[in-house]
Amino acid sequence: QVQLVESGGGSVQAGGSLRLSCAVSGHTYSPDFMGWFRQAPGKEREGVATLVSGGTTTYADSVKGRFTISQDIAKNTLYLQMNSLTPEDTAMYYCAGTYRRLGWYSLLSPLQYNLWGQGTQVTVSS
Repeated sequence: QVQLVESGGGSVQAGGSLRLSCAVSGHTYSPDFMGWFRQAPGKEREGVATLVSGGTTTYADSVKGRFTISQDIAKNTLYLQMNSLTPEDTAMYYCAGTYRRLGWYSLLSPLQYNLWGQGTQVTVSS
């Protein structure tokens, strides 16, 4: 059974940085489509960044230029480097994946993914 386990969340001040990690286990290779999502209290889960095997990345407009998604294939680990954090980035961050497209949903849509981690909290104070 494939499992995704996030780590690296925490509390930082505005302007700071964090790097989230998502370790994939239970399969010989990571899902072909992977992404980071976040959900703030009272808000819907939103896509932050996605990575397709081969290297194509997609970012939400709100994080472009500040966040970078990457992958270490040898370690079966997905990363999200977050710089210039603002209080608006405060949320629970989730790692997601799928081994095949689930439909014609945007890669930033949660509907595109059927594997989810438990989440890691990111809190940014002003």
